[in-house]
Amino acid sequence: MKFRLILIICTIFCGVNQVLCQALPPVNPQLLKSAWPAFWITSPANQQREYGVYHFRKTFLLPAAGKPKSFLIHVSADNRYRLFINGKAISSGPARGDLFNWFFETIDIAPYLTEGENILAALVWNMGSLAPVAQVSNQTAFVVQGNSAAEQMVNTDVSWKVKKSKAYTPCALDNGERLKAYMVVGPGDQVDGKLYPWDWETLEYNDASWNAAEELTHPQPVGYGTDNLWTLAPRNIPLLKESILRFPVIRRTNSIKVNKDFLTGKRPLTIPANQRVSILLDQQSMTAAYPELIVSGGKGSRIKMTYSEALFDKQDNKGNRNEIDAKEIKGNYDIFIPDGEGNRKFRPLWFRAYRYLQLDIMTTDDPLILNDIYGMKTGYPLKMNASFSSNDPSLQEIWKVGWHTAQLCAGDMYYDTPYYEQLQYTGDSRIQALISLYTSGDDRLMRKAILDFYHSRTPEGLTQGRYPSNRLQIIPTFSLFWVSMIHDYWMHRHDDAFVKQFLPAIHETLEWFHNRVDQKKKMLGPLTWWNFVDWDNFNDWGTAPGAEQGNSSIITLQYAYTLNQAAELFRAFNHPAQADYQELLALELNAHTYWYCYNEANGLIADTPERQTYSQHAGIWAILSGAVTLQEGQTLMKKILNDKSIGQVTFFYRFYLTQALKKAEMGDLYYKELRPWRDMLKMGLTTFAEKPEPTRSDCHAWSASPDYDFLATICGIMPGTPGFKTVLIKPSLGELTEVTGTMPIPAGKVSVILKRNGKEGIRAEILLPEQTTGIFTWKGKEVKLHEGKQIISI
Repeated sequence: MKFRLILIICTIFCGVNQVLCQALPPVNPQLLKSAWPAFWITSPANQQREYGVYHFRKTFLLPAAGKPKSFLIHVSADNRYRLFINGKAISSGPARGDLFNWFFETIDIAPYLTEGENILAALVWNMGSLAPVAQVSNQTAFVVQGNSAAEQMVNTDVSWKVKKSKAYTPCALDNGERLKAYMVVGPGDQVDGKLYPWDWETLEYNDASWNAAEELTHPQPVGYGTDNLWTLAPRNIPLLKESILRFPVIRRTNSIKVNKDFLTGKRPLTIPANQRVSILLDQQSMTAAYPELIVSGGKGSRIKMTYSEALFDKQDNKGNRNEIDAKEIKGNYDIFIPDGEGNRKFRPLWFRAYRYLQLDIMTTDDPLILNDIYGMKTGYPLKMNASFSSNDPSLQEIWKVGWHTAQLCAGDMYYDTPYYEQLQYTGDSRIQALISLYTSGDDRLMRKAILDFYHSRTPEGLTQGRYPSNRLQIIPTFSLFWVSMIHDYWMHRHDDAFVKQFLPAIHETLEWFHNRVDQKKKMLGPLTWWNFVDWDNFNDWGTAPGAEQGNSSIITLQYAYTLNQAAELFRAFNHPAQADYQELLALELNAHTYWYCYNEANGLIADTPERQTYSQHAGIWAILSGAVTLQEGQTLMKKILNDKSIGQVTFFYRFYLTQALKKAEMGDLYYKELRPWRDMLKMGLTTFAEKPEPTRSDCHAWSASPDYDFLATICGIMPGTPGFKTVLIKPSLGELTEVTGTMPIPAGKVSVILKRNGKEGIRAEILLPEQTTGIFTWKGKEVKLHEGKQIISI
């Protein structure tokens, strides 16, 4: 029975990728269909929806029979927790969700237990009104539930002790104002060492003065309960791990000399009494980590730790990210005030994203010893299971930096940017998910994103533009990308049960647009909400012309493109009438948009029927939606690539520009379109930016698309049929003469070695997994592929 339950959970949460799916710890079936015996607990006599940091403790005895082989517990908190067993930190959570799907972690704590007395402790915090926008909340609370009767001795109830910390106060509350940017990751932490209950998580600490926890309510799982504060669901992604990351270099100091051994932890650094000292550390690449600072002495000192992606000159320009002369740091920060004792460790509650970290230290009468400083790198455990190389070695740096960008933008959900927002947007997530599938083969974060947006739907039928989120934001174009994301999953994974559940929601989303079709012009009429398309075009909000007034060719054609994808889904799941209706509507929208917006004089698709403005975006969607024939699409593509007077795509929409190149059989031009990424590398960026200079974010997920396109476009590896049951290999080498690529698919790995043979020919060595077939196509010629190794010469 236990094995069967593990297998069921693995299938539900990991899809069909059994290679990547490690068996999740089993959850007692009774806990998934009824109230838990444990209680949600909180701190008594405190404002439970306000900012607060809390320490929870529970001591318990293990029987003399010895340490158990397994001791499973289920843990969650609002907002978040960090769990300790016998003084050792073992996990953090929960993964972000919403009140209808509040995730809990299942952890086997047996390896950390000892015979006799043990201590289970948790640091729990609620940012209140200062919480990140991605953080949904009800009130401060914590829960632990033992998996069976053997573990229920640790269940949260009044036997737990709790103390509200007086050491924490929020700081860096003006980040957005100082950076002149939208920044919603929450406040920094100011910690007063003399008020902190040091060693509180250990058995030796005396908690006699602490309060008994207050019981709130019994937890309820999804599908149960009548008065739920949170509805619990098992975590559906792996736990995030941490690993130490040392600073490689000190770039600048003020009023002090620092030995390089300080950065390796071999030699402490003493800051004399009554000094003001500044030390600028350079990680030399962007990272997401918990900085940990260990100090001794320095009672009353003040240590400010400022984190930044880059330094700024007096005009607030970043310039080359490697250069620091005449530049200063500004950004999110934390403050630690030591209490004067030895080996005090400061660590912020939440991770920080940074390349540069500056220590600004002010001592009083007591010298301060910096024992050590380093980062504990964290993030979703994406693993590289693909490879790419070519005769152009510069592509390797783009591949490497793209992968680094994708890693930093993956945590307990996909992040648009780890520094400024840490929000999961549909438009970003579609591209991120494809990168994940192609480079790692891991589909779990993609599945979570699809489900998160499914849970975000509003009564109108649209998904929210970003989710989880404690603020409502609807971007209708992003609801269309959600449908595209489901279509992507269907093409790359054989998982019919998962896909089928979304068909009613897909229909509702598409009907929202259908109900807004201008019946006279047969284009979309006026649309509500934020109809974002792309930055650096249109208006300050990236809104498509005609979105609010009606008859936007860009959004109408994107709608038609999405209708065609939906039709494939509905036809595959035995809804032929619905599929026919969607295809006919797409044809009608395409035909009328082309009629009203195509300008024969300049050969372009206008943004609206008034033909006052033109953009690459309109042409891209005309090609992708099928509004133009192949020949017309090729002519149109040449126009939009060469005419710099029209609205240009930024990094986000370069993904769709590449898709349009492939649809127009012009994929060989992709290699020439890599200049923006080359330019970013020349500017010293170690991750890819949100948009061309000047950019807010130096690390933005949608700009990592080359890691998908090097395999899907240059190598040309794509699913030939849904579920990647067959493979289509259609290379677009451009000026490249040699390319090698390997990537995971559900059946195994696909490998290609491609070498040009003269000007028009090619020699291809291809390896397909067992029981996998496909087609290789090169300049109009097709060759059938079989499992195993084959050599093709054209």
